Amino acid sequence: MSRQKVGVIGAGSFGTAIANILARNSDVLLYARNPDTARAIESSRESAKQRIEDNIQTTSSLEEVAAQCNTIFPIVPSANFREMMKQLSPYLHPYHMLIHGTKGLDLTLPDKRPADFKISREYIKTMSEVIREESVVVRVGCMAGPNLSVELSKGHPAATVIASPFNEVVNEGKKLLRSENFQVYGNKDLTGVELCGILKNIIAIASGILTGLGFGENAKGLLVSRGLVEMIYLGQALGGDISSFIGLAGIGDLVATASSETSRNFTCGYKLAEGKTLDQVTTEMDETAEGINTIRIIKQLADSQRIKPLITETLHKILFQNMSPTEGVTYLMRYPGNIDIDFL
Repeated sequence: MSRQKVGVIGAGSFGTAIANILARNSDVLLYARNPDTARAIESSRESAKQRIEDNIQTTSSLEEVAAQCNTIFPIVPSANFREMMKQLSPYLHPYHMLIHGTKGLDLTLPDKRPADFKISREYIKTMSEVIREESVVVRVGCMAGPNLSVELSKGHPAATVIASPFNEVVNEGKKLLRSENFQVYGNKDLTGVELCGILKNIIAIASGILTGLGFGENAKGLLVSRGLVEMIYLGQALGGDISSFIGLAGIGDLVATASSETSRNFTCGYKLAEGKTLDQVTTEMDETAEGINTIRIIKQLADSQRIKPLITETLHKILFQNMSPTEGVTYLMRYPGNIDIDFL
């Protein structure tokens, strides 16, 4: 076991699960923003309803994380990610390595916008791009894949992808995370792997809606296959490579998240199908369903670029324009189909 501590920023369910996995190979410093929360975790040895390993320490100091850990895993909601990086940045150095586990997008618009302003890719950032913009860190990576927190916390067999253009980041991720029941694969397409984890959340919400409406496996098979095609088109438009979407971080994560009642995004869709409003759903959920914000951002990009991601647009109508889930499914089924595959 390495004596060099590894940092995890974010004590939610996924951050805690990853901290426990890392603790098999290294001592871990787990950051919680609220000092009272950090103290409670340290005292109870429990975080996000999970027992934490004996060699995990907690802190509410980002300075302490940067000082004690050369490798850091930031795992916080995308809405808070840039602000967290601004707070962490003064303590970071070029020797630090950051491997994030956040599956969301950052939208930053200019304060002054002309009347004909259109959103383009330059205003939409993945979390690795936010890290580079806000810090001096160069060696950046992400982890993505079918990593449902509940199953990870139980030690069930699982795997993840560490993506980075730097071999040393991939190798470090493998060294720190790999164990007898957690496999780690490498991928150089950082943007593509990030987008896989981001875009599959859209389809997971749709899958929750289908399940909540009582539809069966035929409907889910249709959704997952057409959803993957939509993910690939959007991924290409945002700079990802097709190959990443047919791997573990793409179709692997999509199948897991679109099938699991423990998925936050699936749960969001299921609750919508029960007739609850978006405000009610977000109030009832303990943690963020990243797909909600992703749908909002992708819809704006699609409108400005004149592309038509059909599933995303329909979900936007359900979430923000008072279309009922049943009307959404009917609309999708009546929309004229095109050829099955035309991107290979």
